[in-house]
Amino acid sequence: MNYLVLLGILIVIVGFALKLDAILIIFIAAIVTALVGGIGVDGFLTTLGSSFVSNRSMAIFIIILLVVGTLERNGLKDAAAALIGKAKNATPGVIIALYGVMRLVFAAFNVSFGGVAGFVRPIIMPMCTGAIEASGREINDDYVEELKGMASGMENVAWFFGQVLFVGTSGALLVQSTMKPLGYDVDLLQMALIEIPVAVIAVGVAAAYYIVKDRRLRAKYYGNAPAQSATAKEA
Repeated sequence: MNYLVLLGILIVIVGFALKLDAILIIFIAAIVTALVGGIGVDGFLTTLGSSFVSNRSMAIFIIILLVVGTLERNGLKDAAAALIGKAKNATPGVIIALYGVMRLVFAAFNVSFGGVAGFVRPIIMPMCTGAIEASGREINDDYVEELKGMASGMENVAWFFGQVLFVGTSGALLVQSTMKPLGYDVDLLQMALIEIPVAVIAVGVAAAYYIVKDRRLRAKYYGNAPAQSATAKEA
């Protein structure tokens, strides 16, 4: 065995220990591993290209994070909070429930928004906090933490059940490939049709649960007194 190929791991360990640039460390470690492993520059570039193509979904996810991060830095959170602040009687629970419905519809067409990191954090959570401020209440950190869990839960439920509605997704193919050795010939279109009522009921139950839970959390953290509008509070 050529133990020199482990030199790349050593470079990564030393580089991280010295707190050097992470991307530069990984790139140098990859080049060194390719050279001492005997695949050369051409082999390294070929492997890099094939790995990028085979994992392009991860590359798209990284691009989405970069775009969202840039938008967030330029006022995306403020714009989302201002938008929901114009809506009357909007509550965080209703916002999360509506997001679940929207997420299910787009998931049925295999359209992803980036999940928790790409959409919930920069869009949905500022809308929830904007709804709290629009009602004339102060932001309660414990309440916001509960809302983060609710929004993430709705994301998981809607995407889990919604992605199978699109014929040919990885989830549907996984079900088909799992059932085939057991003697069941699963038709993808038929499975998607059967999944529709399941997905609708799942998202509907989750939406109702989060609306009720949000009402109880608001009573817990703010009491049963009616909320004042932001305008009335300033007056």
